[in-house]
Amino acid sequence: MQQDPKGSRVAELVIDGQKRIFDVDDPVLPDWVESAAFDSGDYPHKKKLNEAEYIEILTKLQVELVKVQFWQQATGERCMAVLEGRDAAGKGGTIAATMAYMNPRSARIVALTKPTTTEQGQWYFQRYISHFPTAGEFVLFDRSWYNRAGVEPVMGFCTPEQYEQFMEQVPRFEKMIVKEGIHFFKFWLDIGREMQIKRFHDRRHDPLKVWKLSSMDIAALSRWDDYTEKRNRMLKDTNTNHSPWIVVKANDKRRARINVIRHILSNLDYEGKDKGVIDEVDEKIIGRGYGFLKS
Repeated sequence: MQQDPKGSRVAELVIDGQKRIFDVDDPVLPDWVESAAFDSGDYPHKKKLNEAEYIEILTKLQVELVKVQFWQQATGERCMAVLEGRDAAGKGGTIAATMAYMNPRSARIVALTKPTTTEQGQWYFQRYISHFPTAGEFVLFDRSWYNRAGVEPVMGFCTPEQYEQFMEQVPRFEKMIVKEGIHFFKFWLDIGREMQIKRFHDRRHDPLKVWKLSSMDIAALSRWDDYTEKRNRMLKDTNTNHSPWIVVKANDKRRARINVIRHILSNLDYEGKDKGVIDEVDEKIIGRGYGFLKS
């Protein structure tokens, strides 16, 4: 990323062997982004899910999520999910769709800021543990301890030794979560490179969404390959039988949201469960671990 003479933020990118120039502040989205965005990352569908169909399916699934809460309150069951992905992958929107009609007294979103001085002196996982669900609660993490598997090493916010220690510890840490009896889900929302650029552009030029675009997001544009390397290792080394990674191809936000919710509902044995409403996940866009990305 560099500044051009007019002060615009200009990214020099190499995509598929071609040099591309992207000015984040230019209100016109380049044709090379627009034409490739939806298909990028080998996305398997050719167009978005119809909005009316999306709303109809989502509403029925949200009714099932309300049932989950009643079941949790009656039994004390605890549910927790972490949503990870590149910047602009759609984590926040998926969480919002999931939580839209759940009782906020027993359903929480956890989106932590950078650690305080005190937290920096703690065991790395410590500040996350304090946000885990109590009996009857449903908690969704908008980013989680997996910051140390991607953002932190790529941006230089942790040492190589801290990164390696995390990668060694996290499978054992998550095994304790599962053995504690918490229903635990891990989702990686995956998007193509041109789709990420398009979403950054949309945020930059939408006065209601511009707050979502940070300087770190802009810096990430030229570090796509570094993030890919860390993503691949994370999905390989921390994908376990007790806490598998569920990868969701998320160029279409509507399909991503529906299938994340379907996966959660399919794996909870709650009272009044309507399997006909839940239906099957779309196996073209949702699967397990690194191998699914390469399938």
